[in-house]
Amino acid sequence: MKVVIATLNAKYIHTSLALRYLKAFNASEFDIEIAEFTIKDPAMSIAADLYSRKPDVIGFSCYIWNIEETIAVADMLRKVLPDVKIVLGGPEVSYDTAEWMSRLPAVDFIVMGEGEETFRDLLRQLAGERKYHFVFGLAYRKEGQAEAVLNPPRPKLDLNEIPSPHRFEEDIPSLRNRVVYFETSRGCPFSCQFCLSSIEVGVRYFDMERVKADLTYLIDSGAKLIKFVDRTFNIKRDYAMEIFQFLIDNHRGCVFQFEITADIMRPEVLDFLAEHAPPGIFRFEIGVQSTNDVTNLAVQRRQNFAKLTRTVTKIKESRKIDQHLDLIAGLPHEDYDTFRKTFNDVFALRPEELQLGFLKMLRGTGLRRDADKFGYIYMERAPYEMLGNDLMPFGDIVRIKRVEDVLDKYWNAHRMDRTMEYLVSRVYASPFDFFQKFGDYWEARGWSRIGHQLEDLFIRLWSFLESDAPAELDRDVAFGLLKIDYYLQHKYKPRKTWWDDRMDKKEWTSGLKWAAERMSMDERELQKKAALDRLPFDHGLWMQDGRVDRSEGTALVVLYSGEEAPPRLVALPLPDGRAAERHPIL
Repeated sequence: MKVVIATLNAKYIHTSLALRYLKAFNASEFDIEIAEFTIKDPAMSIAADLYSRKPDVIGFSCYIWNIEETIAVADMLRKVLPDVKIVLGGPEVSYDTAEWMSRLPAVDFIVMGEGEETFRDLLRQLAGERKYHFVFGLAYRKEGQAEAVLNPPRPKLDLNEIPSPHRFEEDIPSLRNRVVYFETSRGCPFSCQFCLSSIEVGVRYFDMERVKADLTYLIDSGAKLIKFVDRTFNIKRDYAMEIFQFLIDNHRGCVFQFEITADIMRPEVLDFLAEHAPPGIFRFEIGVQSTNDVTNLAVQRRQNFAKLTRTVTKIKESRKIDQHLDLIAGLPHEDYDTFRKTFNDVFALRPEELQLGFLKMLRGTGLRRDADKFGYIYMERAPYEMLGNDLMPFGDIVRIKRVEDVLDKYWNAHRMDRTMEYLVSRVYASPFDFFQKFGDYWEARGWSRIGHQLEDLFIRLWSFLESDAPAELDRDVAFGLLKIDYYLQHKYKPRKTWWDDRMDKKEWTSGLKWAAERMSMDERELQKKAALDRLPFDHGLWMQDGRVDRSEGTALVVLYSGEEAPPRLVALPLPDGRAAERHPIL
């Protein structure tokens, strides 16, 4: 019996942990092939690939990001492989399963919930007596009947009975270039009503020695990024601390990302990480979602924002760990103004990345069941994103999406950190107000529907600032900071700039000679490796306390060393005043 298990990942760099669990659990009895695609691959190409494998059984792992594309592929396969058995599994089809079976006549079986044992028992029946009613956790149709039979759910599996999903030799060549997903536990202790994890009661853990052995194998095999998919990695403190320590001792340059509940992090854990974590090795993803107490109560989300702030601040001050904070727009009891407050509360923490998402009414969640209570309207097909509710109409959702667009391009991408900090802290009433105004301007010009080069992003921000021009905007400062940010975005000396007020040849030559003398560098070497520009204010004084002194300007020298080293900015006070005495090379 030829068995193929497949999924459509969101991106090529992603890998499916679920498929590898299924293969590992069944390897002693069945020869199973893994086939991974992406949601951008044409359905015809995917169907053709699977058809060429001549399977007897095809299983698909289904999520909100791939279900509709998966259905299209399954429908094709049913027509070209009429005898193949098509099996769906995964969180997207584990709820409202009878509805899925009714909607999808091309599908023969659905594995509900945790799939390792259920899929194995289904394969045994397909290879044997085909008594499907013996398979707990399975949905199927009796021969000649359209209505589905849903068997009772399966008891939870002892996690340590599952073989490692990380030991397949065929995965080794791609480890360096793909994301490796890793579990140390299953389940979540919280009951957030918008999340599928709230449905599973309790948390189960893999054996610590097994976890360490698998991590060692992956690191030794060349993995560069491992994402832990545990819903709350730090809920069991001693377990988390032991893994932190193990990774600190054995990381060898690999990066590890965790989902952290920040308000339960103990001070001693924060002190340990601040002292011992190597810079850049750990990344934390923290779901804040809302700072509105009424909202959190409505979705059964316990959160102490003061403690969360303490944790995020302490981690940021250590400069060891990047933090990714999540927000959800559209939760109950949150209108446009209260979401604006939530956004500003969280942005004040200055996370390296602030992810602004929109509520998805996931199948099986309490919030979907209570949709009428809050007046929710939402997409009928995946990803089930909300379109409005009693307090946040569709028009507000559309506006906040504009915030999301420019937030990702300008803050999360870190293309112009100096300029962004100036604008959100000193020019606009709040960070949200800046991103909203800029997002509205961006959308009005149709830029959300076209591509962008690096220069375009700078030009479009400058166009917005000249158009909006609030009284608090200092044009010289904004333009100067944009120049600096642009130069520092390049690994090599840029051949062109996006602005027009460039130095003429005579000014460039004399400036280069003067800078070479001040920096004790060979003039010809400096010409090859450096960009030279000027600011109409004292950069040193600005960096020191934010004051703008136009009586003394600054010469900017940006040194480029190539791919391995970031560019280095040198700010030299111009030799026409007291700045040369106050500030040496800065």
